Amino acid sequence: MFQSVFNRKKQSKMEVKQETLSPPDPFVFTENAANKVKDVIKSYDEEEQKQFMLRVFVQGGGCSGFQYGFTIEEKPEEDDTVYTKHGVKVVVDSMSYSYLIGSEIDYKDDLNGSSFVIRNPQATSTCGCGSSFAAG
Repeated sequence: MFQSVFNRKKQSKMEVKQETLSPPDPFVFTENAANKVKDVIKSYDEEEQKQFMLRVFVQGGGCSGFQYGFTIEEKPEEDDTVYTKHGVKVVVDSMSYSYLIGSEIDYKDDLNGSSFVIRNPQATSTCGCGSSFAAG
């Protein structure tokens, strides 16, 4: 009997599968933002839709020193990182990546208008327009 219990424990230990933990996502991309991208590209056929990606980038300029930008791309560049969130590919270049860590990318549609919004914990100040920021 002891041998039988021992063998069962040994077998169950050998059957344990190792799971690889993936690093946390560098930013949050909301379902509202994904739905807006899907809405923008829905006029294309399904095959074309699959290749489109939302590029999120940071560049110098704006009232506060840096500003966010968004474009639709068909293929990533060499230094890009591509994430798939809520069925949408989001592409970020290596320079912008570091500025977006910890951010939330959302889409709002209210009485003040509609736009993509980035809530960035790294921003030391932001402009009233909401599209530019300073990083310290």
